[in-house]
Amino acid sequence: SSPSCVFTAFATKQSIITSTMRILLLLSVMIAGASAYVVGGSAFTGYGMATLQQAPPTTISRTKSNLDMMRHRKGFKKLGKPADQRKALLRALTTEVIRHGRIKTTLVRARAVRKHVDHMITLGKRGDLHARRQAMSWVYDKNLVHALFDAAPERYGDRNGGYTRVLRTVPRQGDNAKMAVIELV
Repeated sequence: SSPSCVFTAFATKQSIITSTMRILLLLSVMIAGASAYVVGGSAFTGYGMATLQQAPPTTISRTKSNLDMMRHRKGFKKLGKPADQRKALLRALTTEVIRHGRIKTTLVRARAVRKHVDHMITLGKRGDLHARRQAMSWVYDKNLVHALFDAAPERYGDRNGGYTRVLRTVPRQGDNAKMAVIELV
């Protein structure tokens, strides 16, 4: 109860608060420093510390990531597949459209295969040996190529392109994917 005892207790309490503040400051500096080494940047902003320090904050959109950028002037849709699987899918869809005249598939696939079906019909209208060999290298069924080359000049002789039609239908039940019917005109 002497004044020196009270001063000593106050000084001890003050040193505990000061040391606690130093520990918290040290931890926050360590966490901030460690986030600069995260590959791909912070999980909250989508940008690394180096990116934030190089550009002024007014030019960085913190709500969008680089994945939302548009594919301007890109040549074709990738369909979520590697090149070999994409080619096999487009060849199979082309073969089935020519065989059945109409198939139901997703909208993106229908738009992607339209180019190849039109090209096969153009080759069929040409009718020469080189065109026939080109069509056989793409279409899986050899007899289907012969039938296409027999029927295409009469059926599409007066039409210059636009041999297929893509019609949108109701979305798919399981995943709500946009569906379409691609058919020969």
